[in-house]
Amino acid sequence: MLSARLEAVLRSLETAAVAVSGGVDSMTLATLAHRRLGAQRVTTIHAVSPAVPPEASARVRQYAEREGWRLLVLNAGEFADANYLGNPINRCYFCKTNLYGAMARATPRQLLSGTNMDDLGEYRPGLNAAREHGVRHPFVEAEIDKPGVRALARALGLDDVAELPSSPCLSSRVETLIAIEPAILQAIHAVEGLVGDRLSPKTVRCRVRRARVVIELDAETLAAADDEARAALSGEIAPLLPPTLAGRPIGFEGYRNGGAFVGAKT
Repeated sequence: MLSARLEAVLRSLETAAVAVSGGVDSMTLATLAHRRLGAQRVTTIHAVSPAVPPEASARVRQYAEREGWRLLVLNAGEFADANYLGNPINRCYFCKTNLYGAMARATPRQLLSGTNMDDLGEYRPGLNAAREHGVRHPFVEAEIDKPGVRALARALGLDDVAELPSSPCLSSRVETLIAIEPAILQAIHAVEGLVGDRLSPKTVRCRVRRARVVIELDAETLAAADDEARAALSGEIAPLLPPTLAGRPIGFEGYRNGGAFVGAKT
Protein backbone atom coordinates (compact mmCIF):
# COMPACT_ATOMS: atom_id res chain seq x y z
CA MET A 1 0.00 0.00 0.00
CA LEU A 2 1.32 3.45 -0.87
CA SER A 3 1.87 5.97 1.87
CA ALA A 4 -0.49 8.93 1.87
CA ARG A 5 2.48 11.23 1.38
CA LEU A 6 3.66 9.41 -1.75
CA GLU A 7 0.15 9.44 -3.16
CA ALA A 8 0.02 13.20 -2.55
CA VAL A 9 3.34 13.73 -4.33
CA LEU A 10 2.17 11.80 -7.36
CA ARG A 11 -1.19 13.60 -7.43
CA SER A 12 0.65 16.93 -7.49
CA LEU A 13 2.31 16.12 -10.82
CA GLU A 14 0.72 17.18 -14.08
CA THR A 15 3.45 15.44 -16.08
CA ALA A 16 6.76 13.84 -15.16
CA ALA A 17 10.04 12.64 -16.64
CA VAL A 18 11.67 9.91 -14.55
CA ALA A 19 15.42 9.31 -14.70
CA VAL A 20 15.75 5.51 -14.84
CA SER A 21 19.16 3.93 -14.24
CA GLY A 22 17.99 0.32 -14.06
CA GLY A 23 18.33 0.01 -10.27
CA VAL A 24 15.60 -0.76 -7.76
CA ASP A 25 14.86 2.85 -6.79
CA SER A 26 14.39 4.36 -10.24
CA MET A 27 12.71 1.26 -11.68
CA THR A 28 10.18 1.24 -8.86
CA LEU A 29 9.49 4.96 -9.21
CA ALA A 30 9.12 4.74 -12.99
CA THR A 31 6.68 1.83 -12.72
CA LEU A 32 4.66 3.53 -10.01
CA ALA A 33 4.51 6.89 -11.79
CA HIS A 34 3.47 5.28 -15.05
CA ARG A 35 0.73 3.19 -13.43
CA ARG A 36 -0.62 6.12 -11.42
CA LEU A 37 -0.38 8.90 -14.01
CA GLY A 38 -0.63 6.99 -17.29
CA ALA A 39 1.53 6.76 -20.39
CA GLN A 40 0.55 10.18 -21.74
CA ARG A 41 1.75 12.02 -18.63
CA VAL A 42 5.01 10.17 -17.91
CA THR A 43 8.26 9.90 -19.86
CA THR A 44 11.00 7.56 -18.68
CA ILE A 45 14.53 8.55 -19.62
CA HIS A 46 17.52 6.22 -19.58
CA ALA A 47 21.05 7.47 -20.23
CA VAL A 48 23.54 5.05 -21.78
CA SER A 49 27.31 5.38 -21.39
CA PRO A 50 30.39 3.25 -20.64
CA ALA A 51 29.60 3.70 -16.93
CA VAL A 52 26.21 1.95 -17.21
CA PRO A 53 26.28 -1.88 -17.13
CA PRO A 54 24.65 -3.39 -20.23
CA GLU A 55 22.33 -5.51 -18.11
CA ALA A 56 20.92 -2.34 -16.51
CA SER A 57 20.05 -0.92 -19.93
CA ALA A 58 18.55 -4.25 -20.97
CA ARG A 59 16.40 -4.30 -17.82
CA VAL A 60 15.07 -0.80 -18.56
CA ARG A 61 14.18 -1.74 -22.14
CA GLN A 62 12.50 -4.96 -21.00
CA TYR A 63 10.34 -3.15 -18.46
CA ALA A 64 9.53 -0.38 -20.89
CA GLU A 65 8.14 -2.92 -23.31
CA ARG A 66 6.31 -4.86 -20.62
CA GLU A 67 4.82 -1.85 -18.86
CA GLY A 68 4.21 0.29 -21.95
CA TRP A 69 6.53 3.10 -20.89
CA ARG A 70 7.20 6.06 -23.15
CA LEU A 71 10.98 5.50 -23.08
CA LEU A 72 13.62 7.93 -24.26
CA VAL A 73 17.19 6.62 -24.41
CA LEU A 74 19.89 9.27 -24.65
CA ASN A 75 23.59 9.92 -24.19
CA ALA A 76 23.91 12.49 -21.43
CA GLY A 77 27.38 13.45 -22.64
CA GLU A 78 29.40 13.14 -19.43
CA PHE A 79 32.22 11.39 -21.32
CA ALA A 80 32.75 14.61 -23.27
CA ASP A 81 33.11 16.56 -20.00
CA ALA A 82 36.72 16.95 -18.87
CA ASN A 83 35.52 17.68 -15.32
CA TYR A 84 33.84 14.29 -15.14
CA LEU A 85 36.71 12.40 -16.79
CA GLY A 86 39.19 13.90 -14.33
CA ASN A 87 37.34 12.04 -11.55
CA PRO A 88 37.44 14.64 -8.76
CA ILE A 89 35.84 13.92 -5.41
CA ASN A 90 32.61 15.51 -6.70
CA ARG A 91 32.59 13.60 -9.99
CA CYS A 92 28.93 12.68 -9.44
CA TYR A 93 28.04 16.37 -9.57
CA PHE A 94 29.31 16.62 -13.13
CA CYS A 95 27.65 13.33 -14.07
CA LYS A 96 24.26 14.46 -12.82
CA THR A 97 24.69 17.95 -14.24
CA ASN A 98 25.09 16.40 -17.68
CA LEU A 99 22.22 13.97 -17.09
CA TYR A 100 19.67 16.47 -15.83
CA GLY A 101 20.75 19.03 -18.39
CA ALA A 102 20.19 16.51 -21.19
CA MET A 103 16.81 15.53 -19.71
CA ALA A 104 15.71 19.16 -19.41
CA ARG A 105 16.64 19.79 -23.04
CA ALA A 106 14.68 16.71 -24.11
CA THR A 107 11.45 17.46 -22.24
CA PRO A 108 9.74 20.31 -20.36
CA ARG A 109 8.22 17.83 -17.88
CA GLN A 110 8.97 17.80 -14.16
CA LEU A 111 12.17 15.79 -13.61
CA LEU A 112 12.07 13.03 -11.00
CA SER A 113 14.74 10.83 -9.44
CA GLY A 114 14.57 7.67 -7.36
CA THR A 115 16.64 9.12 -4.51
CA ASN A 116 15.42 7.78 -1.16
CA MET A 117 15.93 8.83 2.46
CA ASP A 118 18.95 6.57 3.00
CA ASP A 119 20.78 8.38 0.19
CA LEU A 120 20.69 11.60 2.19
CA GLY A 121 23.04 10.09 4.76
CA GLU A 122 25.78 9.46 2.17
CA TYR A 123 28.11 11.72 0.23
CA ARG A 124 26.00 12.52 -2.84
CA PRO A 125 27.26 15.58 -4.74
CA GLY A 126 24.80 14.67 -7.49
CA LEU A 127 22.06 15.98 -5.22
CA ASN A 128 23.46 19.49 -5.72
CA ALA A 129 23.03 19.08 -9.47
CA ALA A 130 19.49 17.82 -8.91
CA ARG A 131 18.65 20.91 -6.86
CA GLU A 132 20.07 23.20 -9.53
CA HIS A 133 17.82 21.56 -12.14
CA GLY A 134 14.68 21.52 -10.01
CA VAL A 135 14.57 17.73 -9.76
CA ARG A 136 12.04 16.30 -7.30
CA HIS A 137 12.63 13.15 -5.25
CA PRO A 138 9.21 11.60 -4.47
CA PHE A 139 10.60 8.96 -2.10
CA VAL A 140 12.38 11.64 -0.06
CA GLU A 141 9.30 13.85 -0.03
CA ALA A 142 7.33 10.86 1.28
CA GLU A 143 10.13 9.92 3.75
CA ILE A 144 10.64 6.44 2.25
CA ASP A 145 13.97 4.66 2.80
CA LYS A 146 15.61 1.81 0.88
CA PRO A 147 13.75 -1.01 2.65
CA GLY A 148 10.55 0.92 1.99
CA VAL A 149 11.35 1.14 -1.71
CA ARG A 150 12.01 -2.62 -1.84
CA ALA A 151 8.73 -3.30 -0.05
CA LEU A 152 6.93 -1.06 -2.53
CA ALA A 153 8.56 -2.89 -5.45
CA ARG A 154 7.28 -6.20 -4.10
CA ALA A 155 3.81 -4.73 -3.59
CA LEU A 156 3.84 -3.66 -7.25
CA GLY A 157 4.77 -7.19 -8.34
CA LEU A 158 8.34 -6.23 -9.25
CA ASP A 159 9.88 -9.17 -7.41
CA ASP A 160 13.04 -9.32 -9.55
CA VAL A 161 13.66 -5.60 -9.15
CA ALA A 162 12.96 -5.71 -5.41
CA GLU A 163 15.88 -8.10 -4.87
CA LEU A 164 18.43 -6.24 -6.98
CA PRO A 165 21.62 -5.49 -5.02
CA SER A 166 22.77 -1.91 -4.82
CA SER A 167 25.10 -1.19 -7.74
CA PRO A 168 26.27 2.38 -8.34
CA CYS A 169 27.70 3.30 -11.74
CA LEU A 170 30.94 1.65 -12.79
CA SER A 171 32.88 4.92 -12.43
CA SER A 172 32.28 4.73 -8.67
CA ARG A 173 34.82 1.88 -8.56
CA VAL A 174 37.69 4.14 -9.72
CA GLU A 175 39.65 5.88 -6.99
CA THR A 176 39.39 9.66 -6.86
CA LEU A 177 41.65 11.51 -9.36
CA ILE A 178 42.39 8.40 -11.44
CA ALA A 179 41.03 9.34 -14.85
CA ILE A 180 37.81 7.67 -15.98
CA GLU A 181 38.49 5.60 -19.11
CA PRO A 182 35.94 3.41 -20.95
CA ALA A 183 38.45 0.53 -21.17
CA ILE A 184 38.89 0.53 -17.40
CA LEU A 185 35.12 0.52 -16.82
CA GLN A 186 34.69 -2.35 -19.27
CA ALA A 187 37.34 -4.31 -17.37
CA ILE A 188 35.71 -3.56 -14.02
CA HIS A 189 32.42 -4.91 -15.29
CA ALA A 190 34.09 -8.04 -16.69
CA VAL A 191 35.99 -8.67 -13.45
CA GLU A 192 32.89 -8.32 -11.29
CA GLY A 193 31.05 -10.71 -13.59
CA LEU A 194 33.86 -13.25 -13.33
CA VAL A 195 34.06 -13.02 -9.54
CA GLY A 196 30.28 -13.30 -9.36
CA ASP A 197 30.36 -16.50 -11.39
CA ARG A 198 33.19 -18.04 -9.39
CA LEU A 199 32.25 -17.07 -5.82
CA SER A 200 28.55 -16.09 -5.91
CA PRO A 201 29.15 -13.23 -3.46
CA LYS A 202 26.42 -11.12 -1.94
CA THR A 203 28.49 -8.05 -2.78
CA VAL A 204 31.45 -7.54 -5.11
CA ARG A 205 33.27 -4.39 -6.19
CA CYS A 206 36.36 -4.19 -8.38
CA ARG A 207 38.21 -1.11 -7.12
CA VAL A 208 40.92 0.49 -9.23
CA ARG A 209 43.46 2.08 -6.91
CA ARG A 210 46.75 3.84 -7.60
CA ALA A 211 49.02 0.91 -6.87
CA ARG A 212 46.75 -2.10 -7.32
CA VAL A 213 43.36 -3.53 -8.17
CA VAL A 214 41.27 -4.59 -5.19
CA ILE A 215 38.35 -7.00 -5.17
CA GLU A 216 36.03 -6.06 -2.33
CA LEU A 217 33.72 -8.82 -1.09
CA ASP A 218 31.12 -9.24 1.61
CA ALA A 219 32.59 -10.65 4.83
CA GLU A 220 31.23 -14.17 4.41
CA THR A 221 32.53 -14.61 0.87
CA LEU A 222 35.89 -13.07 1.73
CA ALA A 223 36.36 -15.45 4.68
CA ALA A 224 35.51 -18.47 2.52
CA ALA A 225 38.07 -17.58 -0.17
CA ASP A 226 41.40 -19.09 0.98
CA ASP A 227 44.83 -18.16 -0.39
CA GLU A 228 44.67 -20.83 -3.09
CA ALA A 229 41.27 -19.67 -4.31
CA ARG A 230 42.40 -16.03 -4.34
CA ALA A 231 45.55 -16.85 -6.29
CA ALA A 232 43.58 -18.81 -8.87
CA LEU A 233 41.05 -16.04 -9.22
CA SER A 234 43.78 -13.41 -9.56
CA GLY A 235 45.20 -15.44 -12.45
CA GLU A 236 41.84 -15.24 -14.22
CA ILE A 237 41.40 -11.55 -13.49
CA ALA A 238 44.77 -10.36 -14.78
CA PRO A 239 44.04 -10.98 -18.50
CA LEU A 240 40.83 -8.95 -18.21
CA LEU A 241 42.67 -5.77 -17.23
CA PRO A 242 43.49 -3.17 -19.91
CA PRO A 243 47.12 -2.22 -20.70
CA THR A 244 46.95 0.79 -18.37
CA LEU A 245 46.38 -1.58 -15.43
CA ALA A 246 48.52 -4.51 -16.60
CA GLY A 247 50.92 -5.84 -14.00
CA ARG A 248 49.23 -4.23 -11.03
CA PRO A 249 48.91 -6.45 -7.96
CA ILE A 250 45.42 -7.85 -7.32
CA GLY A 251 44.23 -7.93 -3.74
CA PHE A 252 41.11 -8.89 -1.79
CA GLU A 253 39.44 -6.88 0.96
CA GLY A 254 36.13 -6.56 2.76
CA TYR A 255 33.49 -4.45 1.06
CA ARG A 256 33.36 -0.83 2.16
CA ASN A 257 30.68 1.55 0.89
CA GLY A 258 32.29 4.42 -1.01
CA GLY A 259 35.67 2.69 -0.92
CA ALA A 260 36.93 4.54 -4.01
CA PHE A 261 36.41 8.01 -2.56
CA VAL A 262 39.63 9.65 -1.40
CA GLY A 263 39.68 13.19 -0.06
CA ALA A 264 37.57 15.57 1.99
CA LYS A 265 33.91 14.94 1.28
CA THR A 266 32.78 18.56 1.11
